[in-house]
Amino acid sequence: MRPIRYTDKIIEEFRSDGYWTDETFTDFWLKNAKERPHREALVDSSMRITWAEAAKLMDRFAMAWIDMGLNKDDRVILQSPNCAYGFLARIACERAGLINITVMPYLRHKELAHIIQKIDPRAIIVPGIYRKFNYLEMIEELKKDYSNLKYTFLLDSTISGPYPVNVHSLIQIAKEPWEEKKDPSILDERGFHATGDVGALTSTSGTTGVPKIVEWPLAPRVMTSKCRVEIWKLTGEDTAMAVAPFAGGAAGTLTYFAAPLVGTKIVLLEEFTPEGALEMIQQEKVTCIGVVPTHIIRMLEADLPKYDLSSLRFIRSAGGYLPPKVAMEAEERLGGRITSDLGTQDVGSVSGCSIDDPGDVRRRTVGKPLRGNQIRLLGESGEEVPLGEPGILYLRGPHSPAGYWRDPDATREVFDDDNWTTTGDIVCLENDRIWIMGRQKDVIIRGGQNIYPAEIEGLLNEHPKVASIAIVAMPDRQFVERACAYVVPKPGETFTFADMVSFLKSKQLAMYKLPERLEIIDSMPTVGDSGKVDKKVLKKDIEEKVATEGKI
Repeated sequence: MRPIRYTDKIIEEFRSDGYWTDETFTDFWLKNAKERPHREALVDSSMRITWAEAAKLMDRFAMAWIDMGLNKDDRVILQSPNCAYGFLARIACERAGLINITVMPYLRHKELAHIIQKIDPRAIIVPGIYRKFNYLEMIEELKKDYSNLKYTFLLDSTISGPYPVNVHSLIQIAKEPWEEKKDPSILDERGFHATGDVGALTSTSGTTGVPKIVEWPLAPRVMTSKCRVEIWKLTGEDTAMAVAPFAGGAAGTLTYFAAPLVGTKIVLLEEFTPEGALEMIQQEKVTCIGVVPTHIIRMLEADLPKYDLSSLRFIRSAGGYLPPKVAMEAEERLGGRITSDLGTQDVGSVSGCSIDDPGDVRRRTVGKPLRGNQIRLLGESGEEVPLGEPGILYLRGPHSPAGYWRDPDATREVFDDDNWTTTGDIVCLENDRIWIMGRQKDVIIRGGQNIYPAEIEGLLNEHPKVASIAIVAMPDRQFVERACAYVVPKPGETFTFADMVSFLKSKQLAMYKLPERLEIIDSMPTVGDSGKVDKKVLKKDIEEKVATEGKI
């Protein structure tokens, strides 16, 4: 299936420049199975799988699906917690020429129905019961309204058979010698073309209510993964652990995409607890982890001296803002270097820090543009901003997706005809490194003056009484907008408006940037399990409070 946006000109440009190749992720799994067959590839709480065993299971899943009648380019939804069979099912979809979309386990009827309506899948892969929720019951209900959704494949044995019609166990499929029943060469015929086919779909975090569907050929994802391997200095001697769900970018970029390129062992933490994560790092001698900031904060609250964390080399934190002081504490107490980067599902990967960058760079910037990316900083009217001034980040390069699934109109709103797009971030460039000032949509315009929330949040995150902070716009009759600070104090601490103002004044911040209201809350609202602060919820909260008070 041809990618929606990629023209022959774009494909030829990035191929001739050496950024795009014919490689797929399947190629790396097969290569590892041949070159390091007895080395461990996947570990979860109940299974240890070598690269040779992983390749066999991948092929068995793929051949079984083909035998059941799933056609090339059929769509498959994978809703999996961190487990080995879920991980293998994802690569098996690529092996079978099935376009998979991997979604978070917390999605329910409404979100899944939206995805089903969008992509018209033939199959879905889910656990039976996970976190006391019956996924099989949910899928059986959804099937009543979507006749093309024929097959359900269960990842575990939490529900015993006999199963409803067209419900199958991957555990049982894994036991069948499909390589003796079918000619394995059929898998080579079903493979995706790296640039000419849509190889996978992803979904955005859905802060507007329902997620958007993004289509990806495999070439840009392989390219991005190679760049991550380079800046992280990842090797086959590393052990990478998904602390966050591998379905998302925070852990998936490290474990699903980058690790197989060099044969890195992959560890999947199924249920996060600080103690469980630390114990797994110690047990498996993990060298790198993929987390959201919440995971780091909670691990720092544990009794760290109990664990041997000497193997930990770097920590890939994504999915939300990690305060520099927390990053510094994590480096000192956990031992691994913090590395940050910038990218979105909508426009692709933009930049990243090398593990060799100075600490302040790794903790305060999102690094340099990835190889092949061109960067521009523009003002609101489209003019280039002076060097050193903040501007809206625009990029063009070989790391971008093809656009929104079968939706050329929505795609044209994000990418222009020459492949330029924007993350919507307000940034500054210094020594080619990107400093994020805030989101374009989050910029507060107070009486014509721009206030960048990230600038204030970065300062207040250094206050000893503040656990987390978010700055949002509140409506105002006189200035249209003013800044409001939502703060979660550290346990046992009291944080006042006077504390906030005096601290920011001590940082020599311009007076117009000072938040003019403080709201103390117990915890930040987040988007699902992503760890990202849901500022939409905070904006709605302050708008309702201001309206009730009659101040607008």
